[in-house]
Amino acid sequence: MKIQSRPAGKKPPWLRRRLPSGPDFERVRSLVDGSRLHTVCQEAKCPNIWECFSSRTATFLILGDRCTRDCRFCAVGHKPLQPPDPDEPVRVAETAGRMGLTYVVVTSVTRDDLPDGGAGHFAATIGQLRRRLPKTRIEVLIPDFQGSAEALTVVLKARPDVLNHNVETVPRLYPTVRPGAGYQRSIDLLRRAGQWQPDIFTKSGLMLGLGETNKEIKNTLQDLHAAGCRFLTLGQYLQPSKEHLPVARFVPPDEFDSWKQTALEIGFSEVASGPFVRSSYHAKELFQSSEA
Repeated sequence: MKIQSRPAGKKPPWLRRRLPSGPDFERVRSLVDGSRLHTVCQEAKCPNIWECFSSRTATFLILGDRCTRDCRFCAVGHKPLQPPDPDEPVRVAETAGRMGLTYVVVTSVTRDDLPDGGAGHFAATIGQLRRRLPKTRIEVLIPDFQGSAEALTVVLKARPDVLNHNVETVPRLYPTVRPGAGYQRSIDLLRRAGQWQPDIFTKSGLMLGLGETNKEIKNTLQDLHAAGCRFLTLGQYLQPSKEHLPVARFVPPDEFDSWKQTALEIGFSEVASGPFVRSSYHAKELFQSSEA
């Protein structure tokens, strides 16, 4: 199945960003590299890396920097895989402490090769963060664990403050955008999380500009809300390389504003929507808004 739309062409003015530089940026990069850690900011070529590193924050990427899946939107590498590093949870907690983080976001590559999909490693990382930084809020952005209820339970029992899992796109585009994943599987994961631990906030996100229709976007938002998802992020898909899916359309900022209003009307508690919004972009502010 191919997305039936032409490439969008050159980036519009609203998608221009300055290149990474500056002392704070270098300080965070050196700290992460020196701790032998990975960040999704670097591995996924996030356009917000300058802003986030310069603000002395980052999203930790655990379980290595290689993924078992080949999603056609993602810049993270694939194979060869390495066994999980048992010391990584400790280094994440120590580095978060040195960075002075009061809100930590931890995500991972997808590891379908592991019996628990890496759930135990997530739990261990949450545990180390709780020990070292007891007042820090923790958000985890997890893979689908191939639908394993047991793996999801392991993560929930570790008590993150926010459990994030992205559906990424509308159901029709899954075979092209997310081969190996399943839309309903992701919806079911979010529903289970909300039912089993209702005091843990659930969160999800979509990329726009892959060829989806307005009706498909709205239907997906309704599915997420019906599954109990409370936080939502909407951002522009950007092609990481020529080998990845082309951008079908650059969505103007005012349309992102309109989708935010639609999502709030559907019933989401907090929504971040804009061309540069990503799953963990201003995650702390989104969470704090819910507590206000």
